[in-house]
Amino acid sequence: MGFRYYLYVSDSKVDMLLPQIDPSFGQKKTREFGIDAKVASYRDVTESTPNDDRISRLDRVVSHLEKHGELGSVDEPGTFFREQLAMRWNVLTDSDGTSLAYFGGRTDSGVVVGLGGSTHHVLGASPDAGGPPTLARSLLPSLLDGLRVDPEIDSLVNGDPGHRATPEAAALNAVRRTVEALQGPAQTMEFVAKRLLHGPSPDPEDRSIVLLGSPLYVATVD
Repeated sequence: MGFRYYLYVSDSKVDMLLPQIDPSFGQKKTREFGIDAKVASYRDVTESTPNDDRISRLDRVVSHLEKHGELGSVDEPGTFFREQLAMRWNVLTDSDGTSLAYFGGRTDSGVVVGLGGSTHHVLGASPDAGGPPTLARSLLPSLLDGLRVDPEIDSLVNGDPGHRATPEAAALNAVRRTVEALQGPAQTMEFVAKRLLHGPSPDPEDRSIVLLGSPLYVATVD
């Protein structure tokens, strides 16, 4: 049996999706005994209980996505997509201290995959130090903003006249270039992510498809 070693779990996405999938998840029924002047009675009462098992909550969401056909692959991504892929990852930090966890890899079929999200979803990360509020990194504008640490990629995202690219092409190019710039050894990772961008690379010398997502989870696997 292989084990997942979770690197990243987006509790905020799970907390948003789970009540829409199964409103009763994490609740339990108890029986109340009552008595009035004429008759004794029992009444079933549903009460909310804290559920700290983040993995069972995550699995409930992933199972629902799979069952209802919303979970595709990197070759044919649906609203969400799942894959096992050799990937590198790093934390990209802006000059103001805000940071982005970014995972990237390329499939044998030529799909360049970039995954980005808030670093506080990385397991073992320190809690925020109470700085000014920032837009969640899982949102597309903030995620692309987090890729602008590299000045060359910054010019791509901002549509530098020398590149003459549409905003969509610039974003796809930024995703691809950031994946290519990741350093360190690759690890086999399994993930489920929300699709944000998907399209052909705008570089005429590169025929890859570029896919950007925000992960529900990322885990290394044996």
